Amino acid sequence: MRAAVLGAGVAGLACAVELAERGVAVEVLEQGERLGAGCCSWYAGGMLAPWCERESAEPLVATLGAESLGWWPARFPGTVLKGSLVVAHGRDAGELRQFARRTERHQWLDAEGIGTLEPDLAGRFSQALYFPEEGHLDPRAALAALAARLEALGAAVRFGLGAEACRERAQAAQAAAGTVIDCRGLEARDVLPDLRGVKGEMLVVRLPDVSLSRPVRVLHPRVPVYIVPRGDGHYMIGATMIESDQPTRITARSLLELLGAAYALHPAFGEAEIVEIGTGVRPAFPDNLPQVRLIGGRLYVNGLYRHGFLLAPALARQAAEQVLAAHGAVESMHADSRQRRLA
Repeated sequence: MRAAVLGAGVAGLACAVELAERGVAVEVLEQGERLGAGCCSWYAGGMLAPWCERESAEPLVATLGAESLGWWPARFPGTVLKGSLVVAHGRDAGELRQFARRTERHQWLDAEGIGTLEPDLAGRFSQALYFPEEGHLDPRAALAALAARLEALGAAVRFGLGAEACRERAQAAQAAAGTVIDCRGLEARDVLPDLRGVKGEMLVVRLPDVSLSRPVRVLHPRVPVYIVPRGDGHYMIGATMIESDQPTRITARSLLELLGAAYALHPAFGEAEIVEIGTGVRPAFPDNLPQVRLIGGRLYVNGLYRHGFLLAPALARQAAEQVLAAHGAVESMHADSRQRRLA
């Protein structure tokens, strides 16, 4: 059995890995020249936080996202499972209580508990929520690990094909009775017109003087911010969600808000070196929930919104199961037809 996967973002690579691990001959077709080129996965936070996300997401996100906590460590050794920490300054203590009511699987920490968990935050907050079962990863290293996994399984990842070449190769694969899984994100609006773009802005800073072991979310009524450790003194800072499908550069307002929140977490961030500033546009359906749709003989995996690395494993499993179930049904039909001809 053969399959072509369109798109080498986290959804496409995860689908390809799930299929290849089940013995399917997979080819990934990517328009970009390299891994991450023009891909919103490249600018993701990489938080595997299904229960934190319950604060603003539907229960389905937590249910599907829980699969990622076992899936990623098995395929990317760099996955870190040290939980998530949620804090709020004294004036925003109500936000922390509200966050607790909307989420689950957390523990309350006092000032001493916070200092024990994150020594560099000792004395800075009186209360926090700790989600011990959650994790995080470096999205770029994780994408590279999936690509390497595919190579080890004998699958091909082809970059720099362009839109027209991708279409032609996909059509050829489908015509040859193969399967096509479309993971093109917003590019798939030619078939999925209800997709919309939600822009996220981020920056990466280098601050060797502060050591954090897990993602920290800083709650604020207007702009909650998350700070994710990337190793070697690097931190990704993000939060913004802007209804836009234009991947323009980060705005000055957003940059000030992100840096201000990081500085409020720890004043040493005021001396951090800014390493990178970037934006990514996430594909989302009107209800902000992902979907696996079968249209015109192709399977579309899309709408992961701001939960790409969290939801990709579960959606990839669903897509692979649908593909193999359909292939089994076709094989059974062909076998029945051969038996009738022999009879």
